[in-house]
Amino acid sequence: MSRLRRLAVFAAAAVLPALGLTLAGQATASAAPNFQVPFKCGVTVTAATFSGHNPANSVDFQKAGITGMPVLASASGTVTRVANEGSTSYGRWIELDHGGGWRTRYAHLSAQQVSVGQKVTGGTQIGKAGATGGVTGPHLHFEENLNGVTQKAVLNGVAVPYYGHKDFTSKNNCGGNPYSAEQVCGSGFSVVDSQKLGTAGTAYLLYNASTKANCVTTLKAVSLGTASPVSAFLEVKGSARTTDQGSFTYYAGPVTKTAGATCVRWGGSVGASAYESPFEHCG
Repeated sequence: MSRLRRLAVFAAAAVLPALGLTLAGQATASAAPNFQVPFKCGVTVTAATFSGHNPANSVDFQKAGITGMPVLASASGTVTRVANEGSTSYGRWIELDHGGGWRTRYAHLSAQQVSVGQKVTGGTQIGKAGATGGVTGPHLHFEENLNGVTQKAVLNGVAVPYYGHKDFTSKNNCGGNPYSAEQVCGSGFSVVDSQKLGTAGTAYLLYNASTKANCVTTLKAVSLGTASPVSAFLEVKGSARTTDQGSFTYYAGPVTKTAGATCVRWGGSVGASAYESPFEHCG
């Protein structure tokens, strides 16, 4: 997984489907914002997908009593459409531009609460769910689009199943770092060690048993969404140290190296709070 972090605040002011969760400043079309469930923190909804859905790969969020529930921006962006198709198609709907070719759509709304050109941060309420347009019952129609093509949706790094139903509990605007160490390092990695950097963040060491690779990332706990100094490093004994450092919005890393049974030294920093391990995890 590349660098899902450098500006996961706003496509360039908003940045991480495709599991190429993105981060800051990367204006590549291959990286997506870290799209979140478009409902309030803690709300559980069912993401339903089915063959023949138009457009393909769109998602219907279902929940008893969904009419009138607040709908939140899945990621930071700019409002590009606030439209009303009446009793057909999307009914009342909203589109957000997240940069890098990425846009999201929210349809069948009972209310729209933003205007074209408005900039919104992830988690901002943009409308309310409903049953407008060509529907048989209330739900929220949702799309993650790349250059006009609807992609298979990914919510907070978790792929929506195609085709089927899966419950998702929203972590949208819950506070705290929206990324996990496993999410940064990618599939197959598990945390084997960690070190808190006071209240500023945590440095993590992860390992992939299949590839024998180590991975280090440092997750911020302060100044989230604002670029500030953070670093992560990994050194395999007998080899040069590799460091990722800079002003990032959510984390540094991933720094990945294959070590096998060779000892590693690892650590990171957030601002003035830093940690450096001895050579350890030697087998």
